[in-house]
Amino acid sequence: MSEYPHLLEPLDLGHTTLPNRVIMGSMHIGLEEAPDGFERMAAFYAERARGGVGLIITGGIAPAPEGATSSGRAAMTTEADADRHRAVTDAVHRAGGRIAMQILHTGRYAFNENAVAPSPIQAPISPFVPHELTDDEIERTIDAYARSAELARRAGYDGVEIMGSEGYLINQFIAPATNKRRDRWGGSYENRVRFPLEVMRRVRARVGDDFIIVYRLSMLDLVPGGSTFDEVVRLAKEIEAAGASIINTGIGWHEARVPTIATSVPRGAYSWVTRKLMGEVGVPLVAVNRINTPEVAERILAEGHADMVSLARPLLADPDFVAKSAAGTPEAINTCIGCNQACLDHTFSGKAASCLVNPRACRETELVLSPTRTRKSVAVVGAGPAGLACSVSAAQRGHTVTLFDAAEEIGGQFDMARRIPGKEEFDETLRYYRVQLSEHGVDVRLGTRVTADDLDGYDEVVIATGVTPRTPEIPGIDHPKAVGYTDVLRGGAEVGATVAIIGAGGIGFDVAEFLTDGGEQASLDPAEFFRQWGVDTGHTTPGGLTDPERPAPRRKVHLIQRKTGKVGAGLGKTTGWIHRVELRHRGVEMIAGADYERIDDDGLHLTVDDEPRVLDVDTVVVCAGQEPRRDLADALTAAGRRPHLIGGADVAAELDAKRAIAQGTELAAAL
Repeated sequence: MSEYPHLLEPLDLGHTTLPNRVIMGSMHIGLEEAPDGFERMAAFYAERARGGVGLIITGGIAPAPEGATSSGRAAMTTEADADRHRAVTDAVHRAGGRIAMQILHTGRYAFNENAVAPSPIQAPISPFVPHELTDDEIERTIDAYARSAELARRAGYDGVEIMGSEGYLINQFIAPATNKRRDRWGGSYENRVRFPLEVMRRVRARVGDDFIIVYRLSMLDLVPGGSTFDEVVRLAKEIEAAGASIINTGIGWHEARVPTIATSVPRGAYSWVTRKLMGEVGVPLVAVNRINTPEVAERILAEGHADMVSLARPLLADPDFVAKSAAGTPEAINTCIGCNQACLDHTFSGKAASCLVNPRACRETELVLSPTRTRKSVAVVGAGPAGLACSVSAAQRGHTVTLFDAAEEIGGQFDMARRIPGKEEFDETLRYYRVQLSEHGVDVRLGTRVTADDLDGYDEVVIATGVTPRTPEIPGIDHPKAVGYTDVLRGGAEVGATVAIIGAGGIGFDVAEFLTDGGEQASLDPAEFFRQWGVDTGHTTPGGLTDPERPAPRRKVHLIQRKTGKVGAGLGKTTGWIHRVELRHRGVEMIAGADYERIDDDGLHLTVDDEPRVLDVDTVVVCAGQEPRRDLADALTAAGRRPHLIGGADVAAELDAKRAIAQGTELAAAL
């Protein structure tokens, strides 16, 4: 018997049967417009198809040029466009999979001076005021959806997903806040939903009955003036009647100020939204967001919250998620940690997506871990992210690998980061590496300090010794009030009730969250998470919002940086706002443009805007950057060896696990 009978149960859609209940959710991966993008997309999606996903949904493809995310981005408007997609659909079908193309019109969210919308209301995340569509233009846009779906069928897709959520064009017609029209497309609710229903009807008429149509329905807008639950139910029923095969759940608009997919969101927290709609329609419903393990997926299905589950980033992290679940080896899954650093942050910065824990994602044709022709003995010193990635990947290729670390546990700085409230998922990456080290026969020697002489006889030596915290030249830095961040996070330092943090990079923010957390475990407890962020889980309010209820902070904290400008400007593009809002709720004072004068019994002396200031604090936590730890590398070089430097030992820039894991994997591929 399978451990996951509901997850692995086939689903009959009438004209076709899906092999299981897993949808690979849509992600714009940035290959759609790359010069060799279709070849790379073919490899990317085919690998997920081989991994057993029931149905793949592509990143959003515009039905018209003005609906693309920005000028020149991917659209499906001509037969030539369709023919280019054949490489992708053929590859997926050869791998035994099924794939649907998402049709996405961004409306006012387009970074495009030709942006259009139901009303000329600028979005807070776009610099452009959209053109208000005329009646004729609306009709042409609806026909463009239908034509795009018809071309998708020509391209060999098994279906399409109509993107009707996340605040894109269809949502903009539905919500009164973005639709101020007084014609047949606006005003009453019946008029505001005319656009999505006409899109759905015309798409079904154009593609026939034997073609999958997934409709992505915004079930919880999380913006003021969004849909009520009664309106969601009403639209769902009409969408079903118009011909949808599956209704997928959409959570939150892109401008919503509630986290929906970051690592601080509890696992499967939003499945209650889909559950409320269960029984109201007859077509399968899909639960979404932060479903990153087969156990969570199985529970959601077994408890009747949904008929299917959508996993997007978890299938970036591990293309074999479904196959490993079916094989009964969930411990071997490389779990998505919800960090967004290499996926969404890349996408919203115009880069190709990848994955922090799986740098091969979207690089399948270039980062290949093929079996080695020459087996080597490889010593890796340092069991942080870089060393772990290199050790596992090199052993996977067939090299004999010995991994050394002076600590008693693997993880390095990653082991420290997992202690931050909201980053509990980092435990999963360390669990994954423990399993992989054992499976691939890596000789792990923890609690072992090595010298250059100890590394004689190895064919290759990899130095992944990480970083050491930088000590800034501030008078009084050796005062008893001053402590390093490593001592704080590892529990060895006493911290008072009032704190100044020197350095407002990622580590400074982590320390601030660590010190102000009251132990409510909002990232683990959905009820607490929704209470703190102001989500109405009864969905009795339009948009599903209510007033946030925040606990009193545990300490008074000042977070300080030398740079002028916004504090935390270097944080993740899609997650930085969450950390800033979180700390503001906790009363953290953020100070920019500070010069550190001294630390003494009175506290931390600063100059801010040419004005002297004294922070009367009990503790000063130093988060002033890092230096590469290269003593061993220098000794090897002096002895005539040529070690490889990766991770923090190569470049000390914050705690960059994305770069570290990528470097470790790339080096292993080249050995």
